[in-house]
Amino acid sequence: MSRRDVNRFRLRPGEVVGGKYVVVGLLGRGWEGEVYRVRERGTGVERAAKFFFPKRNLRNSALRFYARKLHKLRNCPLLIQYHAQEETEWRGTRVRFLVSDLVEGEILSRFLRRQRGKRLGVFEGLHLLHRLAEGVEIIHSLKEYHGDLHLDNIIVKRRGIYFDVKLVDMFYWGAPSAERIRDDVCDLVRIFYDVTGGAARYASQPAAMKRICCGLKRGLITRKFRTAGHLRRYIETMSW
Repeated sequence: MSRRDVNRFRLRPGEVVGGKYVVVGLLGRGWEGEVYRVRERGTGVERAAKFFFPKRNLRNSALRFYARKLHKLRNCPLLIQYHAQEETEWRGTRVRFLVSDLVEGEILSRFLRRQRGKRLGVFEGLHLLHRLAEGVEIIHSLKEYHGDLHLDNIIVKRRGIYFDVKLVDMFYWGAPSAERIRDDVCDLVRIFYDVTGGAARYASQPAAMKRICCGLKRGLITRKFRTAGHLRRYIETMSW
């Protein structure tokens, strides 16, 4: 099979990959590859493994990008910790994969579908936004960015009034810049807007919520919040 033809792996539970890991099940699929729950054969410990489609990982460039970036940002509690890179052969094609911690929880978009009205209240949404801004602030303080923040790239687990949050994937191409950091901020605000009901609820939302969302107007958002740290500090001192 040609490298450019691989766009699904469909690994089966029980299949051994890389000689070390047993496939448990599929966790998710994206443009760059597929993520599986795997179990280490030697220890029984479960991990997550991201298998890169060869056409999206030419000369192993995508995997190296993620490994280096995750290592640089290893002290950010919102990012999943990277362990090792491995390789396996799939139908005559060499495939590289990245092994990392397995995070318990569910994708935010799925979590929302289980909530009443398929949304969070504004106060709940603020708790989630604060947690996200807190973590992305660390990324921005290191002059880095995420670049791909949306409902399907966030894993959540509710803990009382708090949320345990992890970010998955990151934008592959593009050097860090002030513009990309501002993109992250706008994406955080958009997530808050979406989880609290989006356009269908916006007109009836309290003024305090609208002062954060700014009608989703990028210029207004980025003048008010230049980084995730500015957004986090605003939430902590905002008036209702």
